[in-house]
Amino acid sequence: MPEATKKKTTSPSFRENKGRKKYTMITVYDYPFARLVDRSAVEIILVGDSLGTAVQGRDDTLGVTMDQMIYHTSMVSRAVENAMVIGDMPFLSYQLSAEEAVLNAGRFITEGGAQAVKLEGPVDKFGHSIAAIVKTGIPVMAHIGFTPPSVHQLGGYKVQGLSLIHI
Repeated sequence: MPEATKKKTTSPSFRENKGRKKYTMITVYDYPFARLVDRSAVEIILVGDSLGTAVQGRDDTLGVTMDQMIYHTSMVSRAVENAMVIGDMPFLSYQLSAEEAVLNAGRFITEGGAQAVKLEGPVDKFGHSIAAIVKTGIPVMAHIGFTPPSVHQLGGYKVQGLSLIHI
């Protein structure tokens, strides 16, 4: 898609097109790759905590810190003009309290330049944090399928959330 015809993907445009348009999202960790991806037809870029395994060589994502996520999100955000950037909230950045979840989500917006955040886990555990983040005006992309932060609780990497939940 030529750059002149690209339109910025935003949370409202994403919501408006729900069920009518399929979006492409890719996970990116740095400025050069974000520049390349933003020039393509990809509408959404996730800066994932998977950088722990994909970039840092860790066995899991549990050691990825908020500071590391903000650092990578800010690099990606500076490179992007069209795609929506979503910051992936790492382990213990939203699980302890709704207040801490809001502060950390806010860091993704103010320091990282993201337009939304992503977190993983069921509504019955984290709905209070999700509601608090949304109440502050920060869009949240929830994820209930593959949940690497639960690797030890689940006894390994397992796909979950295969049944549809209506909220």
